Amino acid sequence: MKGHSFAISALHESYANGVRVEDVIKESLARIEAYADKAVWISRVPEETVLERARALDALSPEKKARLPLFGLPFAIKDNIDLAGLPTTAACPAFAYEPAENAVVVARLMAAGAIPMGKTNLDQFATGLVGTRSPHGAPRSVFNSDYVSGGSSSGSAVSVAAGLVTFALGTDTAGSGRVPAAFNNIVGLKPSRGLLSTRGVVPACRSLDCVSIFALSAEEATTIFNQAACFDVRDAYSRARMPSDPIVPGESFTFAVPRASDLSFFGDGEAERLFSEAIERLESLGGRARRIDFAPFKEVAALLYEGPWVAERMAAVGRFIAEHPKETDPVVAEIILAGANKKAVEAFESFYRLEELRRVVSTLMADIDVLVVPSAPTIYRVDELAKEPVKLNSRLGTYTNFMNLLDMSGIAVPAGIGANGLPFGVTFAGPAFGEARLVELARRFGTALNLAPGAPALNQKIDDASSIEVVVVGAHMSGLPLNHELTSRGAIFLERTKTQSCYRFYALAGGPPFRPGLVRVDEGGGAIEVEIWRMPRVQFGGFMAGIPSPLGIGTLEIAGGRQVKGFICEPSGLAGAEDITALGGWRAYMAQKAKAAKAG
Repeated sequence: MKGHSFAISALHESYANGVRVEDVIKESLARIEAYADKAVWISRVPEETVLERARALDALSPEKKARLPLFGLPFAIKDNIDLAGLPTTAACPAFAYEPAENAVVVARLMAAGAIPMGKTNLDQFATGLVGTRSPHGAPRSVFNSDYVSGGSSSGSAVSVAAGLVTFALGTDTAGSGRVPAAFNNIVGLKPSRGLLSTRGVVPACRSLDCVSIFALSAEEATTIFNQAACFDVRDAYSRARMPSDPIVPGESFTFAVPRASDLSFFGDGEAERLFSEAIERLESLGGRARRIDFAPFKEVAALLYEGPWVAERMAAVGRFIAEHPKETDPVVAEIILAGANKKAVEAFESFYRLEELRRVVSTLMADIDVLVVPSAPTIYRVDELAKEPVKLNSRLGTYTNFMNLLDMSGIAVPAGIGANGLPFGVTFAGPAFGEARLVELARRFGTALNLAPGAPALNQKIDDASSIEVVVVGAHMSGLPLNHELTSRGAIFLERTKTQSCYRFYALAGGPPFRPGLVRVDEGGGAIEVEIWRMPRVQFGGFMAGIPSPLGIGTLEIAGGRQVKGFICEPSGLAGAEDITALGGWRAYMAQKAKAAKAG
């Protein structure tokens, strides 16, 4: 299974051809272990437990296997959703509890044959759109580790985009299932409120919360949704599904977009360009664009955090936060505890205004099939968020915060890759119970775009004749700052391994960027951690051209005796370098450097 896609269609084909579930789950475990960004997961199901579940599925008769729509699919669960056997923490260790049973949505997916691999990281108490408000670290965009993955369902989105699992569960109250989808080039389905039970989910705003789905395509998100949806009589906010008429393939449709004066991209020219291209693409599919006044949507969006609904977050976890200030992210605490200042009079005034705005929006959308907006206006680096955590987070919710207050359904889909190498996405939104219509439009849009989902080259198959293996030893490794120089050229991660014990390893002088140097020696060498990537040959020349002196590409000896092209350093470049051979690799050196800096 190494290198194979975890897409539902690909796995179903593999199983039909005799591949065992146990082999797929072993591959998922290996990918999770090898993935460099360790902030993706908070806890994982024990290896033997997931393998036992896999073997139990393998032992079923063909007839029983055929009755399981999600047979053998590995999936991830945001850690504010209960999975029996693992603690639910909401990214706050002091809050952790041991659930007695699975959340309803998890139970339904497992009953359909899916296998949970573990719990993923999130903005603490699902409060944020950035993915940086967690004591477990900040998962990064699979395109460039300098940038946020989006939140609050950060780990779930990355786990799918990186090909670690087939699909993942998130939650979406203010955009947490759409923004991370956009920042990682995958699909994020936010169903109508109540169609996926929230029993077994730590509430954020209980009256607005939705369980969301991350997948590689709109069709796959629908497959998951169809198995997860149910009316749950024990969930006070649960609703039964209603009939929904899809847009018939080939027929014309009308879509609304904000007026040019209402659009904000905060200086991101690539996001603005890609949104314009998305509108043109929809028009080429038979859509008629109608520019609408976006002011009512913006006013609704402002109610979510500036109005009384923030008090719902206070009702959910405010008492715990007030009693555990040291265990709570300070930005999260500030947002939630502000709810204590809201008054009943304000609440009723806002309820009245919301109903007025709903009527206005209903009139605007009366003869429109779908609303189209950017999933997020731009994307920010992690260091930028650290400087202005509230302001920049609010910007990311520009086109998301209104949706649950207006009782809308939505699906976020990839819409292109900018010249900066970063993904951009758009969201299709409509009235409650409109999933079928949105998914069909998303399917047509995705077909026209023809962009591989997830991390670059996630689903590409590169054969030996048209590619070359490359060994990287420093910042080009997965999850590190220069990894995008590989992924943007279509390179595929193969394995993490070590060199033979015939190299000395150095931290070269200068920086940033900080660079390592690998030098072959006749004696006194060590085995150094490396990664092997497979790159299209047509991209290799351009990659080599960007390698600065004293580094170059030579032939390295890898554990097991293989010889592979990879980074080497000219001895002349070692002036002032620090010998770090004893640390065994660049990650260990950078960790030591960060620890020393923190210690002062």
